[in-house]
Amino acid sequence: MNATAHLPATDGSTVLVVDDTAANRYAMGALLTRAGHIVVPVASAGEALVELDTRLRAGSLPDMALVDVGLPDLSGFELCRRVKALPPLAGIPVVHFSARPSGAGDRARALDAGGEAYLTVPAEPEEIRAVVRAALRGARELTNAQGQFDRLALLSETVVDVQGARCLLELATTAADATARITRQSAAVFVLGEEGDVHAGLSRRSVVAEVPDAVAREQAAALARRVPCAPGGVSSTVVPAAQWPAAYFGPGDVRLVVSRTRGGHLPVCLATPVAPDPAGRTGPLVAQLARATALAAEPLLMYEQERHVALTLQRSFLPAQLPELPGVDVAFRYVPACRQTEIGGDFYVVLPTAAGVLVGIGDVVGHSLDAATVMVEIRHALRAYSLEDPHPGRLVTRLDKLFQHYHPESSATLCLALVDPATGRTLLANAGHIPPLRVPDDGPAHYADAHGPLLGLGLPHPEPTEVVLAPGERLLMVTDGLIETRGTDLAVSMEQLGAAATTAPAGPDALCDTLLSRFGADRADDIAVLALRLGPQASP
Repeated sequence: MNATAHLPATDGSTVLVVDDTAANRYAMGALLTRAGHIVVPVASAGEALVELDTRLRAGSLPDMALVDVGLPDLSGFELCRRVKALPPLAGIPVVHFSARPSGAGDRARALDAGGEAYLTVPAEPEEIRAVVRAALRGARELTNAQGQFDRLALLSETVVDVQGARCLLELATTAADATARITRQSAAVFVLGEEGDVHAGLSRRSVVAEVPDAVAREQAAALARRVPCAPGGVSSTVVPAAQWPAAYFGPGDVRLVVSRTRGGHLPVCLATPVAPDPAGRTGPLVAQLARATALAAEPLLMYEQERHVALTLQRSFLPAQLPELPGVDVAFRYVPACRQTEIGGDFYVVLPTAAGVLVGIGDVVGHSLDAATVMVEIRHALRAYSLEDPHPGRLVTRLDKLFQHYHPESSATLCLALVDPATGRTLLANAGHIPPLRVPDDGPAHYADAHGPLLGLGLPHPEPTEVVLAPGERLLMVTDGLIETRGTDLAVSMEQLGAAATTAPAGPDALCDTLLSRFGADRADDIAVLALRLGPQASP
């Protein structure tokens, strides 16, 4: 603990007097007691060290020490050195005194040992009181400066934590923990969206047994919205206990500190139980934290808005239902990445054509609204091109030219399969994508030999691979978001996918669900899965 953390602002300080002469201890103690100090007299350096250890354990260290230099067991200088060498005691100011004639050498030894002053006694009472006051005042100033430094360092640490949040919900939780660290009590933070959505975080220091329910959250958010606050500013108010939902902090008044983004929207509210702050030190730190949280919320809000637009765009152009496809059974799954990750460009197509069923899966390189926009354009182009010519090889070539002309800085992977349901004859064209996985009814799954360069590179593409699917055989296409794991070779992940598909149930829907449950949890990339199963009427 800090040795001077509880120094009083007026008289009443505790003074340890170390002197081996009883009469001197009495005289010094009487003088200091009349000045309003609490005196703890001891007769030796050993007793002083025992007393300090006892008080350290009890959390009640003396505010200063008056030490006779001529003690019987250790000199006062050595006692001072030992006290100053112990971090919990180092902040205790030490004033040496001696009844012997002293010169510059003694005073220098006292200062070199870590003491704050040197007195020659007997001395005038006013001089002794003045030296004690000066030593206490210096210790207080040092303590205040150290405390201010510690508070600013804590604020800096919490602001860094807040700025590292990756979404509004994480921001609310991180800011709640940061507020609790500053105030040393429970805290809740509410980030309030314009559409009425509430991102609420509760500190781990919270005293409540369960997370407050939606009713309590909405009640708290409604109170926060009523606090007036200018754009980019901070305001504070106290909510009476009768109005605040007790589910957060239990009974008692609650202080709300609200800050708005510079754009004037998305208020951020930091809530804590009202607690004494006599020196006014905690309030400014919480206000600065509220402002930093609002600043961190602004780009996250913009990102969430962009993500919402991108997801809406992506979902609106991915088919919710498949067309009637006689002779084949097709299933698909699309899972957006976790909220902390930008939107990707994954897509799939299932198109009936005059030459059979055209299925495909692809991924525009990158994660942004631009990637989602390019995905939509490529999917439309693919639908248009396939009306004229559904041949997978020629489709890949035409799409590659489209990329080079309109999106020279972009690229994409794509795997296409044109399946004749009557015969099982299938043409496979692959542009940099994971090859399609063939999953027979009675054998291990294996990848088709279909490879080629990415779209957009302008490189020649090989002729499509021709395979014949047996009745009941499944053809599986996935984007790398399903299986790609940092630190794991993709070939290993592909092998694991093949093993899982081999033992999965026969139906395409069951196959997709099995693979998602096996590989799809907490992925940092979008996932698209498409499975096709050939019906029994196919004949080679």
